[in-house]
Amino acid sequence: MGPFVRSLAVAGLFLIVAAAQQPARAQQLNVAPTPPMGWNSWDAYGLTITEPQFRANVGVLRDKLLPFGWNYAVIDEGWFFENPGERPTPAKLRYAIDPYGRYVPVPARFPSAVVAGSSASVASPGDGSHKLSATIESTSFAALGEWVHAQGLKFGIHIVRGIPRAAVERNLPIQGSDFHAEDAADSTDACPWDPTNWGIRDNAAGQAWYDSLLRQYASWGVDLLKVDCIADHPFKLDEIEMIHRAILKTGRPIVLSLSPGPTQLVHASDVARLANMWRIADDEWDVWSTAPGKTFPQGVKDQFARLAAWAPYAKPGNWPDADMLPIGELRPEPGLGDPRASHLTPDEQRTELTLWSIARSPLILGANLTLLDEPALALLTNRDLIEINQTATKSFQLLKHEDFIVWQANLPDNKIALALFNTSDAPMNLSGTFADLSASLGDHPWKVRDVWAGKELGVQRGASANLPPHASLLLILHP
Repeated sequence: MGPFVRSLAVAGLFLIVAAAQQPARAQQLNVAPTPPMGWNSWDAYGLTITEPQFRANVGVLRDKLLPFGWNYAVIDEGWFFENPGERPTPAKLRYAIDPYGRYVPVPARFPSAVVAGSSASVASPGDGSHKLSATIESTSFAALGEWVHAQGLKFGIHIVRGIPRAAVERNLPIQGSDFHAEDAADSTDACPWDPTNWGIRDNAAGQAWYDSLLRQYASWGVDLLKVDCIADHPFKLDEIEMIHRAILKTGRPIVLSLSPGPTQLVHASDVARLANMWRIADDEWDVWSTAPGKTFPQGVKDQFARLAAWAPYAKPGNWPDADMLPIGELRPEPGLGDPRASHLTPDEQRTELTLWSIARSPLILGANLTLLDEPALALLTNRDLIEINQTATKSFQLLKHEDFIVWQANLPDNKIALALFNTSDAPMNLSGTFADLSASLGDHPWKVRDVWAGKELGVQRGASANLPPHASLLLILHP
């Protein structure tokens, strides 16, 4: 069938002309009062990032993005692997742990981690006593954390819940306690997709283990801790509670970020009580939507419904997280797929940023910052966009009619942000008044600013736009 044109009444008189349509908490004070913004190494470096690469990205973060609010620098998974390329064959991995069984940075990858006067001993797979190869190190991220702070930024790391299997195999002591690793470990509760750790028992030894970890991370100057295999498949409330208690004991304001998703809505009160960010979807990558019959990777379109469901739970200190933004160059060793420029089109990138911002999701970049081009930098430094994300007092999905979706966010000074999305695979022409969208917007004129165009549109009672497939319009209405 060839192209056709039809009109649909939506929420009163707002029209779509579409062509070729296709189918009470215990929380730290002053932690994450607004959605965290920053950069994470996973989308560009996967398990492999080194200190020189990290410092190079932090330099760009400091110089080009920090003035716009992007201030977290996070090292994702694998900083304790000597040979991260062997991750698909876990028996070949070589770990760095300290004398208390805690992972520490590998000296060859993070030279500043070497503590003056420290020594190391190696237990190899062939010595007859241990199956897992681990170097006992006295390394530390303290110097790197101090350097990040000196740039005016905040420092974050990723861990997988639990206790290293290498520590349990050696039954190493738990720092600050009379317990040993075997007392805390639950070998029946391994993460189903991670071969490095055992789960933690919900007992005094388990709490002592997490207390020792958080003391270590606080001494490193960690400001954000991303804990994986804990928010879904499986959801581990007991371990979240232990980690939360351990953070409070340090007295350091550490953002607790839970992963992966999708965190289930039935856990909303628990994650709000114990964490600051929690993933509402599985890993987000540079696709428009998840392939039919699949649940991974997630795409931009998949997050509309999830963000709408979680919107009532977003508030200072609590931010439902739609995952990292794969915008820019995903290289040299992305956490999924081959090195590449993001497969998202320019319209899809603007739509992703528009949705994340108006829904008040954390904004965490995943691409290689040293390769940011001017178009990507312009997207990420749009002050109006960031203002919406950081200052909105309430946001919600205002309207959904087939592939036409509208979000509203209430801003200070009685301003309102409106985002109009075309999630279809065909162009969409929009025309109507603001009152047609919602009676709360009133039948009166507003001063209108087009966020992506960066210009004032004058006094208007409505909007009109020709939106390509997967595109969006973002407006700020002034009384």
